[in-house]
Order: sequence, then C-alpha cells, then structure tokens
Amino acid sequence: MLALLLLGASEVFAQPDTSFPGDASSRSGRPRRTDPPKGFKEMLAKQRAERDKRDHRQMLERGEAALRLAQQLENSFANNKTISDEDKARLRSLEDVVIKIRKGLGGADDGVDRATFANDADDERPSNVEEAFKFLQSTTVKLVDELKKTTRFTISAVAIQSSNSVLKLVKFLRFRN
Repeated sequence: MLALLLLGASEVFAQPDTSFPGDASSRSGRPRRTDPPKGFKEMLAKQRAERDKRDHRQMLERGEAALRLAQQLENSFANNKTISDEDKARLRSLEDVVIKIRKGLGGADDGVDRATFANDADDERPSNVEEAFKFLQSTTVKLVDELKKTTRFTISAVAIQSSNSVLKLVKFLRFRN
C-alpha cells in the first residue's frame, strides 16, 4: 500500500509543464510577465530624455542664480565691510542652491560640514572675510563655467569639487561672523 502511494505521488510531481511559452498563465495561475509594447518603451525613453534635459537646464539656471548671489554678496561686503542679516540669508540661499547643483551632478558631501579649512591642504585658505568673499566669487565663476561645459550625459568631477569648495567658503563665512 505504501509503495502504491509513493508511486502515485511520484507520478503527480513528474508531470511535465503543459503550458506553452506563449501561454498567458504559468503553473501558479498568475499571468506571465510580458515585455511592454515597443511604443510604450519608446514613450518611456522619450519622457526620460525630456526629464534629463529639464534637469540639466534647471542645473544651469541654479548655477546662474549661485553666480548672482555670490556677486551680490561680494558687492555688499565691499560696500559695507560687514556681513548683514540680508547677507546671511543670501549665504544660506547660496548654500541651498549649490547643494542642489552638487546633488544634480551626482556628488556627495566631501566633509563640507567643517566650519574651517583646517585639514584641507589642497584648498587655498582665506585669511580674512574680504578674501573669502573674493574666493567665493571666483570659485562660483569656476563652478558655473564647468556647468556650462557639461551635457546631460556627462558628470564633471571638477564641477563637483568646485561645488564643494563653494560650500566650504559659505560655511567659513557663515560661521566666521
């Protein structure tokens, strides 16, 4: 009796799969996953390309905004020789814009949270606030120039380094006063 039961069980599990490759269902009763139609794939690719173009354009616009903010900050400090509350707000705005640029480039935090340049042998260190504003302006110009050289298909390591340098300078200026 036991032998008959084992023989019957082996016959049930040994049955071949009767579903065909083109069949819409599998043994589990769930429909098989099919590739989307060609037109759908093309539509997704087109949407992705449009999104990439829009993101790149926004990154360039952010670069121009960062440049304007850096210029305003340098001019304000040149006229007043102090950092006003309005300048502090501009510094925060500049920081936010540059963080978005760096994120759009695929960059990450490179130890930018330090308030000073104490451990950076590569970077020029501003000796005073006036020099820091000049460095900020020139580094932001370098960042925007690098952004203009990029396409939506490229990643610029120099632009990421420039964005990190701008962020270091912003932190230096924000925590200096």
